[in-house]
Amino acid sequence: MSLVKTLLAPAPSVDADARTRDRVARILMETGPATAGTLAERLGVTSTAIRRHLDTLLGDGVVVAREAPVVGTRGRGRPAKLFALTEAGHERFGHAYDDIATAALRYLAASVGESAVTAFAEARAAEIERRYRDLVDASAAADKANTLAVALRTDGYAASVSTLGSGEQLCQHHCPVQHVAAEFPQLCVAETAAIGRLLGTHVQRLATIAHGDGVCTTNIPGNIPGHIPGAPASSTTSVTTGTATQEAGA
Repeated sequence: MSLVKTLLAPAPSVDADARTRDRVARILMETGPATAGTLAERLGVTSTAIRRHLDTLLGDGVVVAREAPVVGTRGRGRPAKLFALTEAGHERFGHAYDDIATAALRYLAASVGESAVTAFAEARAAEIERRYRDLVDASAAADKANTLAVALRTDGYAASVSTLGSGEQLCQHHCPVQHVAAEFPQLCVAETAAIGRLLGTHVQRLATIAHGDGVCTTNIPGNIPGHIPGAPASSTTSVTTGTATQEAGA
């Protein structure tokens, strides 16, 4: 009879499951690593239900499981597992990094000057360029933009490439530094210049999330007469500061 009731019982809604998993993640954030039994007790759910939620969170990379330390003599059976948030799991709850970074750049601009902010932005972009250089250079000319998009995705930029006429557009659907870049567009200018150098061609930033656009869009023109692959390239970014819009070349 209980089996029949179980089979006929309505399945939990997707929203209810998502809310429960959010509660699991929040408990782990607030109290630290916990066993499945502890989590089930805190949430008032069965051990079967909590393991189903934990399996989903493990698959999504939100939590990680590790063997719980043993105090005294270990009994029979499998050792208990502790579940803890991963770095990605912590990021679900936000952080104050943006505020700290913005405050640091404000201090740098005020105490040293805007040139120091520009130097920082260029150094950051140069480091990104250094990490991507071997991957992009190893790609065929027709695949360089797509290779760059894949590399950007690993850094959280949710990048993709689309063909437009004889050229391409690199679209970044997420910007990890958008709140900082909204106040310091030097970050966008330096990043655009790095993209141009990596692809070995002139590129133009048409839109940025930091300035209210839905996507960061970079135009990559097609066959450029006289272009030598790997040669230094220029770039152009439309930067909005206050009410004025200026073209920044690199």
